[in-house]
Amino acid sequence: MRHKLPRRLLAPTAAAALIAAAIAIQAPSSANAAVPDTIPLKLTNNSGRGDAVYVYTIGTLLSTGQQGWADANGTFHAWPAGGNPPTPAPDASIAGPAAGQSTTIRIPKFSGRIYFSYGQKLVFKLTTGGLVQPAVQNPSDPNHDILFNWSEYTLNDSGLWLNSTQVDMFSAPYAVGVQGAGGSTATTGHLKSGGYNGVLNDLRGRSGGWAGLIQTRSDGTVLRALAPGHGLESGALPASVMDDYINRVWQKYASATLTVTPFGDQPDTKYFGRVSGGVMNFTNSSGAVVTSFQKPDADSVFGCHKLLDAPNDQVRGPISRTLCAGFNRTTLLVDPDQPDTSSANFYQDAVTNQYARAIHAQMADGKAYAFAFDDVGNHESLVHDGNPQQADLTLDPFD
Repeated sequence: MRHKLPRRLLAPTAAAALIAAAIAIQAPSSANAAVPDTIPLKLTNNSGRGDAVYVYTIGTLLSTGQQGWADANGTFHAWPAGGNPPTPAPDASIAGPAAGQSTTIRIPKFSGRIYFSYGQKLVFKLTTGGLVQPAVQNPSDPNHDILFNWSEYTLNDSGLWLNSTQVDMFSAPYAVGVQGAGGSTATTGHLKSGGYNGVLNDLRGRSGGWAGLIQTRSDGTVLRALAPGHGLESGALPASVMDDYINRVWQKYASATLTVTPFGDQPDTKYFGRVSGGVMNFTNSSGAVVTSFQKPDADSVFGCHKLLDAPNDQVRGPISRTLCAGFNRTTLLVDPDQPDTSSANFYQDAVTNQYARAIHAQMADGKAYAFAFDDVGNHESLVHDGNPQQADLTLDPFD
């Protein structure tokens, strides 16, 4: 997933995977089993830009597992077979609203993405394995010089989960919302006034390669800031960018115990980590080793994968996601009881995920999906309703 090769829409991406995992264990109730096959999505263009906007609803149809796209009416269209080399996908674009205008489309029961682009349609292709998603960390990707972004959502019989995400990049600002049966609307994803440039200027002012995450088009348009995992791939960030902090964590817990309580509703389920022979071993309350972690590198930390892999189980995965959040937020040295869910301790170390810190600092409600497990402690930019009447996606100003 984190390679310079084309990525296929074969499974939910990082933030969407969290939603899928969260809803997988929930059975529809009689109160919300009547969620219709499609719901309205109101698109509002407050960007202030004069460019034409193109919108795409792309994902996996939950009833059949088919990959495809939906038109403005929410009608599903399966992708045709792809090829090798990849072949052009059908034009799935929907005309978005002009500046200052709104338009409403319908979205189906998908687990997928809602893309939007400014001034130019996105380029999608199909391989024999599925849809090739934009991978802008690859300078040869045909979408590299297009200004675009996306939201991730899951709609099923248990309701709607809709988020704004920066797991892969920080780009064209937007917010998401959902209106419930009672008429109230929950929203998230809005930046503070001046927040878009605030994030970019923060990165520009950081030494150590963080400014190199920002990508600019030849006409001077800032396109995005890559997430730090992609910055490692591109060489913008040095591979050693987190080494000092990681080494200090490993040193501390060679002589101290890291206690992980991964489930908020199960306070008696605890695991205890100690480093021995360069490996952090976690034991349960009976003293049995349940899982072990090699000392991670920056890529494992930023991506919450590889040496911090988090399988969808009840032991290693929950411990790993807690570690990943602690490493990215750099709370592991100040609090031996994890997860630390108080944002007061987040990003205080000189060596930290400066990308995630800058984004959270500029969000109006402080919430974002700046790394894969940013939902630890409920700090993610996610809205949910079990009986959604309407979803909202607002294209916000570029300051």
